[in-house]
Amino acid sequence: MFTEAITVNGPERLGNIQVPKRASYIRVIMLELSRIASHLLWLGPFMADIGAQTPFFYILRERELIYDLFEAATGMRMMHNYFRIGGVAADLPHGWIDKCLDFCDYFLTGVDEYQKLITRNPIFLERVEGVGIIGSEEALNWGLSGPMLRASGIKWDLRKVDRYECYDELDWEIQWQKEGDSLARYLVRISEMTESIKIIQQALEGIPGGPYENLEIRRFNRIKDTEWNDFEYRFISFINLQILPQLVKRMKLADIMTILVQTINSFSRLEFLKEVYSIIWMLVPILTLVLGITLGVLVIVWLEREISAGIQQRIGPEYAGPLGILQALADGTKLLFKENLLPSRGDTRLFSIGPSIAVISILLSYSVIPFSYHFILADLSIGVFLWIVISSLAPVGLLISGYASNNKYSF
Repeated sequence: MFTEAITVNGPERLGNIQVPKRASYIRVIMLELSRIASHLLWLGPFMADIGAQTPFFYILRERELIYDLFEAATGMRMMHNYFRIGGVAADLPHGWIDKCLDFCDYFLTGVDEYQKLITRNPIFLERVEGVGIIGSEEALNWGLSGPMLRASGIKWDLRKVDRYECYDELDWEIQWQKEGDSLARYLVRISEMTESIKIIQQALEGIPGGPYENLEIRRFNRIKDTEWNDFEYRFISFINLQILPQLVKRMKLADIMTILVQTINSFSRLEFLKEVYSIIWMLVPILTLVLGITLGVLVIVWLEREISAGIQQRIGPEYAGPLGILQALADGTKLLFKENLLPSRGDTRLFSIGPSIAVISILLSYSVIPFSYHFILADLSIGVFLWIVISSLAPVGLLISGYASNNKYSF
């Protein structure tokens, strides 16, 4: 949403385009919901990186509710394309305001849970208090922005300074801290989420009627073959990361992740980075399980060969490679290339197709697990349903192989 706001605010100011009051209020509501979603997505991985796993699952609960609101208003959970020059793409649907107010009441109780679970936790305070301190002068010299700047004693917020949209018509305060450490940056983000709820509630209760777009903009002059690429520009999404080498000096290795995640705070411009992080985080247990099973099988085969060699009193080399590590691979390779596993009196074609169906269905089942909003499916219930449907084909493949083997014991 913030990227869309930047995209439309520029042409509106250059062309002196008037935005209807209702559209401005709707934009503010969407921007603050996006701010909460961004802070939540920062909070979950941040707490996981310093050893607390529970908040990571809590933030997914609240983000799902925000994405439900986005989907109801824009038709998309992400990449909304909702802000338009002169207004918004569509008005709020019937019942959306009441649903958003219910979310605000619910989320305030969620913030209280975070406060009880995190803020007063002595282990958490030990990890963040006094870590990664940035003074106000240092923050200005490095050009920091957002919560990193406000946590260093600089009471500066673009919503107050630039006075865009209708923020100046609402009653709210800049959230800031003066300590400049990781705890201060955490407190700023927690306070901003509560203040965003305050802004949303005021906007919902005072949203005016009228049009949601400026129809005159449809006559906006369009100039072809513009020379937009003839000047230099740079993106500032990662500008806060430039101070990282300075912050990690004389810090413990465990504090690096505490400081690093604190620097990622540029809202929707870093959504893709955080989503990739969440995908990797959820893939780690699966890859660990597969690796553990593989190593376990190799160890069992190695032990079996060693025990058999001892019982049979073999003469000659009993294993391949150092300590027999490669022997398990050698036995498996020999089995695949030497043994004929096809039944002599069965249907060889069906017998070959059966295992393929079983293995392929199991592999395909992992492709529909909804790891993230950018990965296959966003709806958890649909993802689980498809996983059950696809993985259920595996027993069918085994039944086909049993039938094709022409063996009376197959069933």
